[in-house]
Amino acid sequence: MSARAWIAVTAVTVLIASTGCATENRPAQPSDAAIITTGLDAPWSIAFHGRTPLVSERDSGRIVEIDADGAQREVATIDGVEPSGEGGLLGIALHDDYLYAYFTAADDNRVDRFPLAGEPGSLALGDAEPVLDRIPSAGNHNGGRIAFGPDGKLYVTTGDAGGPSDAQDRSSLAGKILRVEPDGAVPGDNPFPGSPVYSYGHRNPQGIGWAPDGTMYSSEFGQDTWDELNVIEPGADYGWPEVEGIGGRPGFVDPVQQWPTGDASPSGIAVTADSVYIANLRGERLRRVPRNAPATSTESMVGTHGRLRDVAIAPDGAMWVLTNNTDGRGDPADGDDRIVAVHE
Repeated sequence: MSARAWIAVTAVTVLIASTGCATENRPAQPSDAAIITTGLDAPWSIAFHGRTPLVSERDSGRIVEIDADGAQREVATIDGVEPSGEGGLLGIALHDDYLYAYFTAADDNRVDRFPLAGEPGSLALGDAEPVLDRIPSAGNHNGGRIAFGPDGKLYVTTGDAGGPSDAQDRSSLAGKILRVEPDGAVPGDNPFPGSPVYSYGHRNPQGIGWAPDGTMYSSEFGQDTWDELNVIEPGADYGWPEVEGIGGRPGFVDPVQQWPTGDASPSGIAVTADSVYIANLRGERLRRVPRNAPATSTESMVGTHGRLRDVAIAPDGAMWVLTNNTDGRGDPADGDDRIVAVHE
């Protein structure tokens, strides 16, 4: 069963009213869910090096390799990680035999890259090479998702770091989605010459992904009212702090869907040709948004594994979901945190 088919079978369609609020049901856990590994410590991001999964742990600063039997091996502990609140070792990405890591340091958030060498079971990181630094940091709203787009550029989500007005200030790196070359240089075709800023007016985006046709999506935490799913366009203003959710105000781009904050807290996303899958923390569910009907959604795993931080499509096509119950805000069960996969 494909990831798309599983989600469709195990979820109940949710139609969004004109207010953007959803009437939601609680389906049972899918019978074909499988536990890949357990006992992770506040994990944040999944990335695949070929067929080998790597996971970041926020507070320990570790990069963990998962073998075919679910056993864990520490690849490295990232030097300079200063975990505090929501900060620490956050998103990771792989590109051209480098591992890229977004993390909170003593004075800022930053992205470093590390040469990745060795074979599965003996992977190792070389010395850090700086890519981006001086991204504002705080106890919360650190953004932290990184991914390479279909254009080969590195995209980085940053939160407003507790300074909402900075999201509207294009000279600040806070509250933005940034776009840089793999070595950190500013691409010549960025929307604002000489600036890494790709889009702005974001509060705390924690998910980015692209469909095969190049459409870019981002999930975003709202404040008190609405969480968002946005289609990202270069140079666009997504409204924070002037607008939260669908505002219909000239000059700001509205989300394609919104949810009450108590039902969502959308973090990592995975995008296929047909759907956007969203891991939700406070909402404790995995949502699927069909791309041909982006104002609707379906859901699964509601409450069955607690807080969900990230979702990724594994090389075999299975959906991998990363739980996040040991981050200080969840209610850990025996074995938390874990990776849950769905296979045929």
